[in-house]
This record gives sequence, structure tokens and C-alpha cells, in this order.
Amino acid sequence: MRHMLDATREAQSLIRGKKREDLDSDRLLGLAVVRLLEVLGEAAGRVSKEGRQNNPDIPWPQIIGLRNRLIHGYDSVDMDIVWGIMTKDLPPVIGALEKVIRGT
Repeated sequence: MRHMLDATREAQSLIRGKKREDLDSDRLLGLAVVRLLEVLGEAAGRVSKEGRQNNPDIPWPQIIGLRNRLIHGYDSVDMDIVWGIMTKDLPPVIGALEKVIRGT
């Protein structure tokens, strides 16, 4: 779960102060964000079944599914969806992961 938290924090730091259009105009930013989301999903897939069951606040199937979609659909990634995930979906995941890692 530490890798998940590290990837999400890094992804969030990359978009801080950015706009949606920056994902289109800054190719390296777009590639980096997508890669970090892939890492997030890969790390989530490595969490034990028990670890996932004990942490139901984390949307495990969606995170793992996102990784699969990004890897296998690399040629048709919708950056509007990526931006939505980054700005709306990841902040609560970060909070949940921080809570788990703190043990609270």
C-alpha cells in the first residue's frame, strides 16, 4: 500500500497548479500521470485479498481495472477521464491510504 500512496502523491504533485489542457500540451506530464496511475493499479493488484477486504474504503476493483484499461488500451486513453480521476477520485484514495498506513 506504500507504493500506492507514493504513486498517488507523486501524481497529485505533478498536476498541482495545472489545468486539464496541460495534459494535452505537455506530453511528458500526460505520460507521467498515466504511468503513475498504472503503478497505482499494479500495486493495488499485489495487495492480498485479506488486505483488500480489511480496507473497503479503497475502491480496489476500480483501481485495478484502471490499470488494466491503461495498459491494454494505451492507444485510446481519454485524458478527460484521466483528469477526472486525478482531480476527483484520487484525493479520497490518498486519504484512505494514509489512514491505513498510519494504522488509524
